[in-house]
Amino acid sequence: MPDFPIIDSHIHLADPGRLSYPWMAEVPALSRVVLPADLKRAAAPVVVEGLVFVEVGAAAGVEVAEAEWVDSLAARQPAGEPRISAVVASLPLERGAGAIRADLERLRKLTSFRGIRRLIQHQPDPEFCTRPDFIAGLKLLGRNDVPFDICILHHQLPAAIRMVEACPDVRFVLDHIAKPAIRDGLMEPWRAQMSALAHHENVWCKISGVATEADHRKWTAHELRPYIAHAIDAFGFNRVMFGGDWHVAELAIRYPRWVEIVDWIVEGASADEKRKLYRDNVTSFYRL
Repeated sequence: MPDFPIIDSHIHLADPGRLSYPWMAEVPALSRVVLPADLKRAAAPVVVEGLVFVEVGAAAGVEVAEAEWVDSLAARQPAGEPRISAVVASLPLERGAGAIRADLERLRKLTSFRGIRRLIQHQPDPEFCTRPDFIAGLKLLGRNDVPFDICILHHQLPAAIRMVEACPDVRFVLDHIAKPAIRDGLMEPWRAQMSALAHHENVWCKISGVATEADHRKWTAHELRPYIAHAIDAFGFNRVMFGGDWHVAELAIRYPRWVEIVDWIVEGASADEKRKLYRDNVTSFYRL
């Protein structure tokens, strides 16, 4: 375990009684209130000093309301809880820059606002993230120095690379190492495409959400290791950040066990490299 408090780059908070999350109807185990105090209990004995909240797929039209709710939580957190250090909100970038400009300005007024994510992973259109309006939305983020979280499945990596190539002035971070096909034991072409994406220095990578891409009941740490190790090798310790993907990750793994696995994989790293992975890089990327 890290011998210092960590700052988690990818945490979900939710309140189904306050906001609508349509996808949770299909995953009842996750349809519950989750707050920083719950994270503290779930993470123990790991000490989580701060967290980046990442949008949780709230219903269309309430994206800004979700961010405002989490920002209000951050403003009144009691001592002793993992601090909500940043909010990554959702916006429908595919509508184009003009359609999202007003909501982006609303979000920028929130003290904890630090980024945008628009889920790409379930989009049936393989060119969803390379369409002109989507790219225009991304470039609006770039002009406002707002980073973008890339959430894709492994087969969408080629489109994601083209998206990044079209937006050299946008800061990107890849969620969940692009969700490789661990259940099927596939490394290629994911491995080569991850290296190609990492070639772009404006892209960083979250070491998060890996166990959920394996068989939820039968995965092993040795099965996860080559995927995590390659992601770290491709991006280097200067551009990777630890993410718990809690509470979604609980479908496959408990928080302390995830930290143990990542720590095992980087056991040969220097103390400085481990601090970059577990806290310094997330602080730098999201400007906490």
